[in-house]
Amino acid sequence: MQTPSAPPALAATAASASTPVPSTVQTARWLAVGSLLGLIVLALGWELLWAPLRPGGSWLALKALPLCIPLAGLLRNRMYTYRWVSLVVWLYFIEGVVRAWGDKAPGNYLAMVEIALCLLLFGAVVLHIRVRQRHGRAASAPTAPGVMP
Repeated sequence: MQTPSAPPALAATAASASTPVPSTVQTARWLAVGSLLGLIVLALGWELLWAPLRPGGSWLALKALPLCIPLAGLLRNRMYTYRWVSLVVWLYFIEGVVRAWGDKAPGNYLAMVEIALCLLLFGAVVLHIRVRQRHGRAASAPTAPGVMP
């Protein structure tokens, strides 16, 4: 008597769930979370303490609020969040470039740190997406018995 087998879609899902995620994905994830937290701290510290536009702080510190939104999605490992963060980060990069060019010290040095954190965040997010998609495709590809992937 023949035993029933799982449909191919379920078998692929089970295979991808049982295969370990590469350590590159975890490293990229923590780099992304760390650089995002760094951008949040930098935005708050810059506008409230280190080099505010006005003495005593500025309302520009509110630019840190949109950075708090994707933090939960990155911590929950949601692919959609990684994708849209890769687009939103360029707004902060542009602000860093403009302020590095136009501000006086120490504001221009803080802007250079913002540029570096944005580039690190973008690189980590792109690496995370690429490795995770490649891993997902390899895990869900049906393999014939005796054929190595």
